[in-house]
Amino acid sequence: MKTIQISLNSIDKVKSFVNDITKFDYDFDLVSGRYVIDAKSIMGIFSLDLSKPIDLNIHAEDTVDDVLETLKAYML
Repeated sequence: MKTIQISLNSIDKVKSFVNDITKFDYDFDLVSGRYVIDAKSIMGIFSLDLSKPIDLNIHAEDTVDDVLETLKAYML
C-alpha cells in the first residue's frame, strides 16, 4: 500500500479525480481525520472536509508509478 496527500478543493477537481482513478483496478481509500471512504465514490468524497489535504491510500501489490503519474495534478 502507498499513501500520498492530495488536494480536491473544487467540484471539477473531484469529478476529474474520480474519472482518473476509475481507470485502475486497484482499491483507493481517502482518509480525512477518522473518516475513511472509497475514493471512487463522488458522494463519499463530498462528505469529507475538502478544504484540507486528504490522504489517499492506494492498495496495490505491484508498482504504482502509472497511478502516481495520473494523480500528479492532485498531489501536494
